[in-house]
Amino acid sequence: MTTTADRFRTAIDNRDLTALDDLFTEDIRFYSPVKFTPFEGKPMVLGLFGVLLRTFQDFRYIGDYTGTAQTSTDGTSAPSAVLVFRAGVGDKEIHGIDLLHFADDGRIKEFTVMVRPQSAVHALGEAVLAGLVEDGLAPAPTPSGR
Repeated sequence: MTTTADRFRTAIDNRDLTALDDLFTEDIRFYSPVKFTPFEGKPMVLGLFGVLLRTFQDFRYIGDYTGTAQTSTDGTSAPSAVLVFRAGVGDKEIHGIDLLHFADDGRIKEFTVMVRPQSAVHALGEAVLAGLVEDGLAPAPTPSGR
């Protein structure tokens, strides 16, 4: 049986944003390692994935785990999957996990990314912000002190 996590991995491998659209709830929340508040809603999260697919180099999933985990939104236990990945950003090698929480209909309702090392998190944050600004999904940062 093909799971939502399997379909997600295939969509990422194929860089298929249309397939991702079918896998996310309308009110999906995406918790990023570089932003304190989550990205919210399917349009924003799909836009973010467009940026991520351009930003990561040699992105590959190398493992997975399934079970249940408590969600951030309401604290209830939900079916979940952890996908272990490796990728590059610039000259940094990233190790990370994607934690997917599923809604009752099987679509992804929460998505949390954790990465290491800290220098890679910093490089990822800068690259993603530049991509979000380029795509009109975030305002350009203002110079500090002005």
